Amino acid sequence: MKRVTAKFAAIAIAIALLVPVACYGQFGFGGIVYDPTNYGNAVLRYRQLIEQLAQLEQTYNLAVQMSKNLQNMPARYRAAFSQWRSFTATDLYGNTTAWVNAANGAGVQTVSPAYQQATVPLLSYSQADLDAINPTDARNLESSYASLELADGANVSALATVGNVRGDAQMVQQQIANLEQDSLSADPSLNTEVGVLNKINATNVLTLRSVQDANNLRLASLEQQLLRAKEQRDTEAANINFSIQMHQQATQNLAPFNTNLAESLDAYRLP
Repeated sequence: MKRVTAKFAAIAIAIALLVPVACYGQFGFGGIVYDPTNYGNAVLRYRQLIEQLAQLEQTYNLAVQMSKNLQNMPARYRAAFSQWRSFTATDLYGNTTAWVNAANGAGVQTVSPAYQQATVPLLSYSQADLDAINPTDARNLESSYASLELADGANVSALATVGNVRGDAQMVQQQIANLEQDSLSADPSLNTEVGVLNKINATNVLTLRSVQDANNLRLASLEQQLLRAKEQRDTEAANINFSIQMHQQATQNLAPFNTNLAESLDAYRLP
C-alpha cells in the first residue's frame, strides 16, 4: 500500500512538471506563450524522478527481503544438549552427605566442614618428638606435612569451585534456553535491529561467564598438578639427602677402622 501511494505521488509530480509552463503575453494580451526551455527542464526532471522511483523500488524490495524471517526456525535449528546432573554418592557411614551437598552448590561455608568430615584427620608430632629426631628426618617430616596441608587447601578450593559451577548451572541453562527461544522466535518485536543486538550482547556475556567458570576449573586442576609436582620433588630430594647422609655416615664409621688398620699394619712384625 505504501509503495502504491509513493508511485501515485511521483506520477502526480511528473504530470505537473510535464505541463508546459505558460506565461501571459505582455502588453495586456491574454495569449499564452510557450517556453521550450522550461519544457525541456521539466522533461529532464521527469526522467530523474523516474530513475529515483526505480531506485526507491529497488531499495524497498531489498528492505522487504532483508526483513523476512527464516521459516520454521525451531524445527530447522533447535537441538538437544546434555543437561547438568547433580553429584550423588552413597553414605554408608554418614560422612559423605555433606560433601555431596557442597559439590552441588550448598555454599562456600559448607565446603571445609564437609571435607574434614570425609577425610582422615592429620595428627601432629610434639616439639619434643621433633627435637629427638635427626634434623634431616625432622625436616623431611615437616615437608611432608606441608604437602598434606597444601593438598587440603587445594582440595577445599577445588570442591568450592565445583560447587559454585554446579550450583549456578541450572540458572545458566535457563538463560541459554531463553536466549535460544528468542533467537528462533518469529516475533517481530524480538527481531528488530536493537533486539538482535541485545541478544548478541547477552550471548557474549554468557560466553564470558562460561569462560570464567572454565578458567576456574582449569586453575583448580593446575593447583592439583602443582602439588603433585611438589610431592615428587620432595621425594627425590629426600632420596638424594638420604644418599648423602648414608655416604657421610659410612665415611665417619670407616675412618676409625682405617686408622686402626694402618697402625696395626705398621706395628706388625713377622715372627
